[in-house]
Amino acid sequence: MPTLDLFNREGQKVGDIQLADNVFGVEVNESALHQVVVAQLANKRQGTQSTKTRAEVSGGGKKPWRQKGTGRARQGSIRAPQWIHGGIVFAPKPRDYRMSIPKSMRRVAMKSALSSKVVEQEMIVIESLELEAPKTKEMVKMLNAFETEKALIIVSESNENVYKSARNIQGVTVLPVNNLNVYDILKHGKFIVTKEAIAKIEEVYA
Repeated sequence: MPTLDLFNREGQKVGDIQLADNVFGVEVNESALHQVVVAQLANKRQGTQSTKTRAEVSGGGKKPWRQKGTGRARQGSIRAPQWIHGGIVFAPKPRDYRMSIPKSMRRVAMKSALSSKVVEQEMIVIESLELEAPKTKEMVKMLNAFETEKALIIVSESNENVYKSARNIQGVTVLPVNNLNVYDILKHGKFIVTKEAIAKIEEVYA
């Protein structure tokens, strides 16, 4: 069972916390991580790109010149792809990039991502993260205490003060537990999570 130091917001150790072995101590499955990240990025694509083929470009109904006798190459339309303002060859059209991943694989990937942060010693557990008002200075002070500039901060539930305090800091993202995802865990270096958020994660994935 993994045991990590428990810190306060000032970076001082205030105790220890034991993590669930079946959530934060599993073998990292790189294949599952890869498939889930690829699917997550694909599902973010809008797929709204669209250009016109030669059949859709206006004009070009008449041959620009007669077939023979001009000395020039034969042309059937001024909207053929080789012409300026012509249609696009293999024009991209709106499509759905969505990929479906089994729920069991998503769970394996999430546990692997969480466990990788423990193995790589990039996980920081803090006792609480309560701010009376949005203060970017307070958030920067906390990040400096843990000697990190880029981090994913996980709180137990949506906290507007914490979110507003971190939104202007480049490389820092704040997410509630219910928005936790594999891509953001792997994308960020440090993984800062509150003690209460740990309990919720273990409740869902244990």
